Amino acid sequence: MQCSFTLDFWTDDGWFVGKLREVPNVFSQGESLEELKANIQDAYRLMVEEAPPFPLPSFTPPRCGLRRGEAPCVDSPPCR
Repeated sequence: MQCSFTLDFWTDDGWFVGKLREVPNVFSQGESLEELKANIQDAYRLMVEEAPPFPLPSFTPPRCGLRRGEAPCVDSPPCR
């Protein structure tokens, strides 16, 4: 799967410096805009590869007799 991000960049002492707007912890620099783009892709790839896996969400079964995904009837008593 390929993702698209917005590259915010500026120049500082002759270097192109940038960060990904949607992923604020990914910064890089390059002597040209093309080098910055390549370096920021590498920085993002390294961040994704080294990131710990996200925990899977856990679900608590309903306590009122409803099955998952079922909406209660208007007349039914509230869950306790």
